[in-house]
Amino acid sequence: MSTNAVHPITVLTPELETILKEDTDCRLRILIATNIKSRYARSSSDLSDFRLAIENKDVQTDESVLSDFRRLVPPTNYESYRPFVDKLNSRPCKLSEVEDLLAPGLPIYIPLSSATTNKKSKQFIKYSRSQPYSQGPPPVRTKVTVFLYSFAYREPVEVVADSGEIVRRIPQCNQSSGVMRLQNNWSIETDDTRMGSILPGHVAPWATGFIIHHRSFLLIHALFALANTSLEGFAVTFMPYFIDMIHRVKEEWDVLVSGIRNGMIPDFEQIDHVRAFLQANMCADPRRADELQNIGPPLSYPGWAQRVWPSLKLVKGICSGTFAAVLPQVRSVLGPNVIVHNTWYICTECLIGRSLNFEDTETFVIAANDLLEYIDMTDEPAHGKVLQAWDLQPGRLYQPVSTSHDGLWRYLIDDVIQVTGFDPRNGLPVFRYSRRKNLELRLPHAIITEADLVSVIHAISGEDIVEVQEFTTVVDDRKFPQTVGFFIGITGDLGPNAKSARQKAFAALAATSEEHQIAFDADELGLPTIRIVKPGTFTDYRRWRGESMKFGVGQIKVPVVLSDPKAQEWMEERVMVEL
Repeated sequence: MSTNAVHPITVLTPELETILKEDTDCRLRILIATNIKSRYARSSSDLSDFRLAIENKDVQTDESVLSDFRRLVPPTNYESYRPFVDKLNSRPCKLSEVEDLLAPGLPIYIPLSSATTNKKSKQFIKYSRSQPYSQGPPPVRTKVTVFLYSFAYREPVEVVADSGEIVRRIPQCNQSSGVMRLQNNWSIETDDTRMGSILPGHVAPWATGFIIHHRSFLLIHALFALANTSLEGFAVTFMPYFIDMIHRVKEEWDVLVSGIRNGMIPDFEQIDHVRAFLQANMCADPRRADELQNIGPPLSYPGWAQRVWPSLKLVKGICSGTFAAVLPQVRSVLGPNVIVHNTWYICTECLIGRSLNFEDTETFVIAANDLLEYIDMTDEPAHGKVLQAWDLQPGRLYQPVSTSHDGLWRYLIDDVIQVTGFDPRNGLPVFRYSRRKNLELRLPHAIITEADLVSVIHAISGEDIVEVQEFTTVVDDRKFPQTVGFFIGITGDLGPNAKSARQKAFAALAATSEEHQIAFDADELGLPTIRIVKPGTFTDYRRWRGESMKFGVGQIKVPVVLSDPKAQEWMEERVMVEL
């Protein structure tokens, strides 16, 4: 860890509290003044009391407007916004109906919430920002990077004026794709001008981002990465995608090396629409192919990536919470000299936090782009008071509440974070991710949270039992009594103590609540079941789920709790062995 590491403080100094309050009030004032004239703000019943209170006030200068907001605006959820967002699904989509919908002007893109269950993805609306999610220069810079991001989008929403003229085409896409487009001013109208180009600092042609077949998307990125001897970094949405790519490289090693040797794009699935752009950037390199042949495929020894790319120094992507399960294998592939960086803590609704220290993948500081407030999770939900940053106490669990540039008013984020302190530079809360708020496994005797399930996986994952790469869970009711059922993807072979896995899993589960032991003793709960799925199953799940929902590459997550019966059946068909 860097000697310049920031160490959180546990109590705000009076000076920091003053700075924090002034900064928070300033951001809130700007957000209210910006969005108060939107269609949502002018007509939503959730804001009726607030509108009445500020009717004759100057929202930019009257200090009482802030206290009115905190007193009168209730927490909101998606249903409050759905009637407004649905206007974008009308055909024709009329400018007179959607201009100034949630914020001034027209949306710049429409991200879809990450697909984890059988529910339809939620649509959100994002507006142009002067400095979208900007931050200071990173301590580690890379000149040549593999960007494992999809730039594909669904049929764009065409907004038409009364004359019938199309005034804007709004892409519906992954949040990661939208952010990249917004940061780099890449409009869909200019995509064709980039298709055959390798942009500065990139490795693969722009067209690679339009491959929607998951396996081919990873393999084409890998092909251009393997061909490049100057590669310094990888940037992915979620860290499991990096490991997905590594496993695909192992499967197709000879094909990839042959492609580099003869300068031909391999015949991978569903790439015909971009093949010409890819081929134009592929050159034969027998010397590089010989180097790779001598090195050999990945996963055969630790530190493989540093031999393939001697200049590699950084891999960045979201890797906290359940995504941390792949980190041991990531670090094994990379070796000790490559930094793993958790870029940020972001959800479709808003940016929540950034890494406090560059090499710490678990600790974040609240982002100051929009406004975040908090509900103490130890309070009764019906009486949950919305708290400010200076009200928080280290060690306690909170649900974030977002008021954003994009027109959300006190929107409840379905995550739970644990505050660990405050940033000594500006007073902003420092926190760790705890769990999804509503992602739980429900059994008759208890509700088992995501954090509890992760603790069980940590308990059984190791060389002596089994090294878990990824997992998901179900309520296993194949036998009486029902129990927690784990589907796990593993690396390597079973350890000498694999037979003790179920007992060890139960011990870890019982440590989270005495109710589990009581239920077990009463024959209401069985030992957890552990089913090992075939190699590549979780990668295939992301592909299958993305294709079935027509969702872009890079946004599908494997949920900690698998509730969709079709997804459960799909997973069961791929079980290799049960412990």
